[in-house]
Amino acid sequence: MRNHHYDHDLFVIGAGSGGVRAARMAAGFGARVAVAEDRFLGGTCVNVGCVPKKLYVYAAEFGKSFKDARNFGWRSERAAFDWATLRDNKKAEISRLNAVYDKLLLGAEVQVIDGRARIVDGHTVAVGEQRHTAEKILIATGGWPYIPEFPGREHAVSSNEVFDLERFPERLAVVGGGYIAVEFAGIFNGLGARVSQIYRGPLFLRGFDVDIRAHAAQEIAKTGVDLRFEVNVQSITPVPAGLRVLLTDGAVIEVDTVLYATGRKANLQGLGLENVNVQISDAGNIAVDEQYRTSEASIFALGDVTGGIELTPVALAEGMAFARRQFGGLENAVDYDFIPTAVFCQPNIGTVGFTEDQARARFGRIRLFKSTFKPMKHTISGRDEKTFMKLIVDHASDRVVGAHMMGPDAGEIMQGIAIAMRAGATKAVFDTTIGIHPTAAEEFVSMREPWPED
Repeated sequence: MRNHHYDHDLFVIGAGSGGVRAARMAAGFGARVAVAEDRFLGGTCVNVGCVPKKLYVYAAEFGKSFKDARNFGWRSERAAFDWATLRDNKKAEISRLNAVYDKLLLGAEVQVIDGRARIVDGHTVAVGEQRHTAEKILIATGGWPYIPEFPGREHAVSSNEVFDLERFPERLAVVGGGYIAVEFAGIFNGLGARVSQIYRGPLFLRGFDVDIRAHAAQEIAKTGVDLRFEVNVQSITPVPAGLRVLLTDGAVIEVDTVLYATGRKANLQGLGLENVNVQISDAGNIAVDEQYRTSEASIFALGDVTGGIELTPVALAEGMAFARRQFGGLENAVDYDFIPTAVFCQPNIGTVGFTEDQARARFGRIRLFKSTFKPMKHTISGRDEKTFMKLIVDHASDRVVGAHMMGPDAGEIMQGIAIAMRAGATKAVFDTTIGIHPTAAEEFVSMREPWPED
């Protein structure tokens, strides 16, 4: 494997989930590996993504739990929330995880280089004034929040900054309709802010099943989030009391902070791609083949920077597949079918497989099973919250090809459903599976009557 013409067998640019996994796996196969990172070990997920987001979701859910407890007999004074405590404890946990990633890389004998790497040619990378040569270069720099051009955009913050605001925003405008926007609207609403969510389309969560989208709008509105669809921001102007947000429908709202969650773009700035033959797609992502190779034979890319399925576990799987193929001599393609995902709004959304529209296009005739019910906990808590579940079945094979849920613990439940669906479980298998009682999850094996066709 060793090619002594180069300093390294593999040079990885970006120490996020995909880059770290690829580096560690490659080193485990005996490769000489270096990783360059200019911000923080662990990438977006660990530092300004999945991990801190989930911690903040936990914090947001305590508020309603205190209220729910009253009808169960608990008496206590009104709870008070302190933003600085949450923010600073989060920082401490992320610092711990940064150190864990550093230890994992060093333990695998991967050289960690602090700095932004710039590609000089197909086998050379510069970090500052230092040059490194490598037989193969892997780009795993992920995505970066995108805020469009409009008057006052400089007054908005992105998901990178919102975790560490100096002051808690009592009034918050969230712009966007993807899972990041929906999650942060729920987080700050749960922490006590007055939240308005602004989305240019008729219904948020584009790409999710239509029933889940409609149910989510209904349930999220119940929590107090001010949902404003088919409208956009025209301008943001500082005023003595905060920020004045002018909307395209003529409405004006005054807030303390405007969070833009309108998508992410591949983080390619300063990489030196102009020095090599790496093709960029019309959407601004690095184009790769099924082996994650770019149009420059010695340069590879994986994870969010390629514009595929932008999920941390997908980047991990791609990093593992890349290392096994390139340095372990193993064919290990990632299967992108039936990848489960969750949206950590309140309540949670969990989904795996095809949406109803996708299933109709793919399989033709399908059967639908739906259920809406009040979670058992809320029969006493009094909270007006409904769980929704949906199964989509291919009529010809009886295989369950889509499962969607909005309700407590939806993400946890959907992980198990995903295993069954990847194994090819049919509706008959679901029907003959004994449920765990009393749980919400048992509803997935109790839905017997197909939804009437239109």
